[in-house]
Amino acid sequence: MNTPSTPTEKQKHPLSSPNFISSRDTNDASPPKSTYAATIAAKPAPVAKSWAHFVAGGIGGMTAATLTAPLDVLKTRLQSDFYQAQLAQSRMAKGISPHAHLSPLRSGLLHFQETFQILGSVHRIEGWRALFKGLGPILVGVVPARSINFFVVGNGKRIIGDYTNRGQESALVVCAAAALAGITTSTVTNPIWLIKTRLQLDKNRTEEAGGATKRQYKSSWDCIKQVVKQEGVRGLYKGMSASYLGVTESTLQWVLYEQMKKSLDKREEKLMGSGRQRTAWDRIVSATGTVGAAGGAKLIAALATYPHEVVRTRLRLAPTENGQLKYTGLLQCFKLVWKEEGMVALYGGLTPHLLRTVPSAAIMFGNTTPVEMNYAKQQKQCLIMIRL
Repeated sequence: MNTPSTPTEKQKHPLSSPNFISSRDTNDASPPKSTYAATIAAKPAPVAKSWAHFVAGGIGGMTAATLTAPLDVLKTRLQSDFYQAQLAQSRMAKGISPHAHLSPLRSGLLHFQETFQILGSVHRIEGWRALFKGLGPILVGVVPARSINFFVVGNGKRIIGDYTNRGQESALVVCAAAALAGITTSTVTNPIWLIKTRLQLDKNRTEEAGGATKRQYKSSWDCIKQVVKQEGVRGLYKGMSASYLGVTESTLQWVLYEQMKKSLDKREEKLMGSGRQRTAWDRIVSATGTVGAAGGAKLIAALATYPHEVVRTRLRLAPTENGQLKYTGLLQCFKLVWKEEGMVALYGGLTPHLLRTVPSAAIMFGNTTPVEMNYAKQQKQCLIMIRL
């Protein structure tokens, strides 16, 4: 028959256990590092990291949207059929047929001239505030859109990589995450962009009595009420098909950006490993690499997929002809614009679009990187405290 064992001296007085470590400076006993704390220190929480992407995307998107708002107004107007008709009349006055085949150089110069001509007329006729029309809906749309996009891409890369590629990132993993992020963002924010487009294209209407000017929409809320009343809730989702088509642009941009960033990281590792002194070019690349990669990726993606922007604007504007909607669907809109206005119309507003989106992407990613780095620094300090 077994008898219960009596506790030893070490069990009676656990504080005297040799497992406790004495400080050299204070001779105070401290417990050894726990396995749990070591695990936390070795593996940061992925959810916390993704929320850092969420905040960084919102801050970057807000800054970029505010600085480039005038160019967004200009781009939207150049995409609309109303301003395209005005440009056609202006060209006719100069003796240029709308269907004339101009050389690429002359066509590009004419496009630049018309772009800045409209920009000057907006400021001169409507005032400087007109350059920021729709900024409220832009910010309301950009902040959640960029936050959602960065959040879904950050989580998507981790989850898709873990389940399909043994935890490794690849071009296909980034492509899948970016496509998922684009679809999610477009679905959530389409009503906001529709209201923004309607407000930017809201034209002055002169009343017959008194000649006073009157706008169709008094505010963003008034625009929402009118759209829902006249077109139903489905009216807030016009242009959704073109938005989904636009997912190809954001996906291509993310894939190109991630690949460029990897190349920059490899270059930095080689430079650090070589031990050679940095040249002026090395310092320039280190300082502007992220901004250049973001702007370059956006430039290539925008040029490759731009026509969907024009079609999306036309569908959201929902013009009528003989009492019926002029554009009834994605393919029908593509065909009709091509037939009536030619291929050039599918690239209307390209100049201000590039002038806005390329620096906007550079500003956005330039802002998100410091936010993410600051988060990583704070997390590292927290882990050091845990280890201590």
